[in-house]
Amino acid sequence: MKMKRETLYGYLFILPWLIGFLSLVLYPMIQSFYFSMNDMRITPHGLQFVYAGFNNFLNVWLQDMFFIQELMAFALDTFIRVPVIVVFALVIAMLLNQDVRFKGLFRTIFFLPVIVASGPVISQLVDQGATAIPMLNQDIIMSILNALFPTWFAGVLSNLFNEIITILWYSGVQILLFLAVLQKIDPNLYEAAKIDGGSSWECFWKITLPTIKPLILINLIYTLVSLANSGQNPIINLIYANMFNATRGYGFASAMAWMYAVIIVLMLGILLLAFREKKVKKR
Repeated sequence: MKMKRETLYGYLFILPWLIGFLSLVLYPMIQSFYFSMNDMRITPHGLQFVYAGFNNFLNVWLQDMFFIQELMAFALDTFIRVPVIVVFALVIAMLLNQDVRFKGLFRTIFFLPVIVASGPVISQLVDQGATAIPMLNQDIIMSILNALFPTWFAGVLSNLFNEIITILWYSGVQILLFLAVLQKIDPNLYEAAKIDGGSSWECFWKITLPTIKPLILINLIYTLVSLANSGQNPIINLIYANMFNATRGYGFASAMAWMYAVIIVLMLGILLLAFREKKVKKR
């Protein structure tokens, strides 16, 4: 009887989430997939659906060259940005985990952009140049990078320097997660290692890194999803543009959104396979 009551309480606690998921996530997903299978036209009598099968999905690859270009640029940018954000979050979390004065204030400062810089706010800041470093000479950086790397890769790195503030603004949640797991590490482990002659660098590699390894994967996944859904993502803007295009419309845009979602899932799968913990077989 007690287990049934606890189970009932559990379902009651997750009921708001279930209602939100069914009405705000699952239903729009089903609706968008239905749209992607049709050519939609606005008529005086309302929306008209003409079944198109998978033609919209094929046209995304055959007729829209901008989608492929933006997708390749996003994949390359993500390959560079995700590690930068996660490494930066780990470094800041380790610094904030030290016994320093006003560390509560510093933690608030690093998490504040997650609350403030969202949606239209970040768009306005980017348009006004508030996210760029004024004293950073892009021409000098680009010339140095061109001398060291191929042109296509140098362009990506130059863009990284140009948007470094915006990129680091996406690290607030990752810092919080790393900070939570760092506080769980027993300080006696570090004391024992130092007694045995271990340096700070050895303590990081032998104690800190193995402990936070599961959180690294979580932060990698979170960062990828966050960048993929960012309002600054050109692919998201391209989907919006096609949605209100007179010759393409909701059906084409929905198909593009689904293709983009499938690619993001594949990228998440690659991350999971690359960074998952390998189980040691027992003999």
